[in-house]
Amino acid sequence: MNTKYIDLISQTYDFPQEEFTLNGDQLKFHDIDLMALVEKYGAPLKFTYLPKISENIIRAQKWFQDAIVKHEYNGTYNYCYCTKSSHFKHVLDEALKNDIHIETSSAFDIDIVNRLMEKGKITKDTYVICNGFKRDQYISNISKLINSGHQNCIPVIDNYEEIDLLTRVTDKDFKIGIRIASEEEPKFEFYTSRLGIGYKNIVPFYEDQIKNNDQVELKMLHFFINTGIRDNAYYWNELQKCLRVYTRLKKVCPSVDSLNIGGGFPIKNSLAFEYDYEYMIDEIINQIKLTCEEEDVPVPHIFTEFGSYTVGESGGAIYEVLYQKQQNDREKWNMINSSFITTLPDSWAISKRFIMLAVNRWQDRYERVLLGGLTCDSDDYYNSEQNMNAIYLPKYEKEDPLFIGFFNTGAYQESIGGFGGLQHCLIPSPKHILIQKNEDGSLSTELFSEQQKSEDLLKILGYHGI
Repeated sequence: MNTKYIDLISQTYDFPQEEFTLNGDQLKFHDIDLMALVEKYGAPLKFTYLPKISENIIRAQKWFQDAIVKHEYNGTYNYCYCTKSSHFKHVLDEALKNDIHIETSSAFDIDIVNRLMEKGKITKDTYVICNGFKRDQYISNISKLINSGHQNCIPVIDNYEEIDLLTRVTDKDFKIGIRIASEEEPKFEFYTSRLGIGYKNIVPFYEDQIKNNDQVELKMLHFFINTGIRDNAYYWNELQKCLRVYTRLKKVCPSVDSLNIGGGFPIKNSLAFEYDYEYMIDEIINQIKLTCEEEDVPVPHIFTEFGSYTVGESGGAIYEVLYQKQQNDREKWNMINSSFITTLPDSWAISKRFIMLAVNRWQDRYERVLLGGLTCDSDDYYNSEQNMNAIYLPKYEKEDPLFIGFFNTGAYQESIGGFGGLQHCLIPSPKHILIQKNEDGSLSTELFSEQQKSEDLLKILGYHGI
């Protein structure tokens, strides 16, 4: 009878996989010896494997370039990194090793852009695409960037007042985009996105506020839907509606020459994950070209704003199972030495699932369990793998510690969790490790941040000096 954990994983999934392999009965991720990481730094810990960021950027750029060549598409492709998925300096430094551009969401994003400019990480040729609802400080920061001579700063207009707000404080001529308010899937609680301007209002908005405004040049139409880029009727239908708007706009506004299709590439959330990125990119380029040919307008330059796809698969978290609680005849709770609410907020806030695997003891027998966090909140738990309505792990043994890993957690968790700030029930944020690949192929690690201490939290709460 196959009752070992390795048997379960091998029978359920195609294993090993490109990034997941075994060294004896211990898991390796991108050739990282995870147990060696635990032995050196302890658990809980978070880590970022920086080379994965560049790898994903390069892959997407190649897929788009291949599709452009295949379809003889007379336009360029520009990869933008969506900074809100992770603002950390080490993430931006790695991403900007590649030929990419930046997409911002708020006022303080522009301060990061200015720092990157000062350090020579980006130049005035770098596109800075400014999304989001803009008021006061964001408008001011955008205008300062434009006034400094950054001609490739493109604020994407989200509502009818933003052009007026920008022209009041901007001395130079500047380029803009317009965001389309896409229609949501029928299962949503509302019909149309709160972001952007409705399909039918785009051309009238151009005629009313942009056409005769000598200071403003419309260059970009921005399209994004919450469900992301997926091979279903809803996505292709929304893309076609967007393309019809673009071609109508192009006929009355010759200056518009770029289509921003936003982000939304999914990332691997299960060992059974399947997504044909290359096909999707090829078909998007094909659909854009066909529609433009039908309407007899030049094809647009393509922009994307990939956030989770850029950084998500670089991250991971490792916990130790502290104790097992048998709460009834069927439910066993493995208690981890941290909190899901603190360290993986997406797992409880929006029921997001990550790849979860044992780090050690793969040759041991397995059991069905639930995973509980340390807080006294009933929502601080993790109860199922992406493709199984349960969690199976090597059997708990008090004398033989079990470590578990959550993988592809690199997007949004630190910002949503409030990195460096207060955490639920004052559970401290774990230490964070950066992992880089050396020229000889070996891996090096660096401690980015220590686990939060009591005095860090007490200071925030106002107890400092009492």
